[in-house]
Amino acid sequence: MSKKTGIQIAGISVSYAVLILFAALALLPLLYMLSLSLQTDTEVLASTPVLWPAVPQFQNYLEIWQIAPFARFFLNSAIVAGAVTLSHLFFDPLAGYVFAKFRFPLKRAIFLIILGTLMIPFFVRMIPLYLLMANLDWLNSYQGLIVPFMMSAYGIFLMRQFIRPLPYELIDAARIDGCSEFGIYWRIILPQVRPALATLGLFTFLFHWDELLWPLIIVNSNEMRTMTIGLTLFNQEYYTQWQYTAAGAVFLFIPMLIIFLCTQRYFVRGLVLSGMK
Repeated sequence: MSKKTGIQIAGISVSYAVLILFAALALLPLLYMLSLSLQTDTEVLASTPVLWPAVPQFQNYLEIWQIAPFARFFLNSAIVAGAVTLSHLFFDPLAGYVFAKFRFPLKRAIFLIILGTLMIPFFVRMIPLYLLMANLDWLNSYQGLIVPFMMSAYGIFLMRQFIRPLPYELIDAARIDGCSEFGIYWRIILPQVRPALATLGLFTFLFHWDELLWPLIIVNSNEMRTMTIGLTLFNQEYYTQWQYTAAGAVFLFIPMLIIFLCTQRYFVRGLVLSGMK
């Protein structure tokens, strides 16, 4: 073995060791959450953290569904996150297509104004948005949870960047064949930007599935609670049932894991292509 080959092998070994170390550090909180969800009250409150329970309490996962209506909370989260995600996947590419391929007065100014909204923190918009929902009588409703977030400036920007490189000749050929503008969008544009759609859909679903602040503000009944708010039921003034909170967090994590595994191929490709633009 040559000296150069030995150095290369050593470099690769060090690289893999560093990657494994960082992967272990990234997985450690998840593994401890899983361990916490299987512990008893005594183990949770022990002065020394218990890395793994002596007898795993799998019934914790069943008990949280009996203590609170988590089936309803789960359904509410799925409806809200799913509806917002589907809305983004339809409207954001549509707006991105308009800004990428159409010419109209003040197009650049309007686009810059839309991008400018990204610099406005949600905390600034929160009170006016709440008052608007109250005036529309949309508090404690699916409309109030879904409608304010049906589009996003980030999604429009992302889709515009992916649609811009598509050749005008493809669109012109479809117009010559008699395809409508919406037909071009639906049949030509959307199939070409599937990786971007997967990336946008995953990010959008993740954000709204885990969203806490807005549902906490607008929801005031058990029937409309989402999963994130439902987990607060285990937090009392002087005592927190951490094993049930962790079990609920595991249920909160599972749908995201499934969706990521289903869209992983498109998601990774979308990230790679976005880095090349």
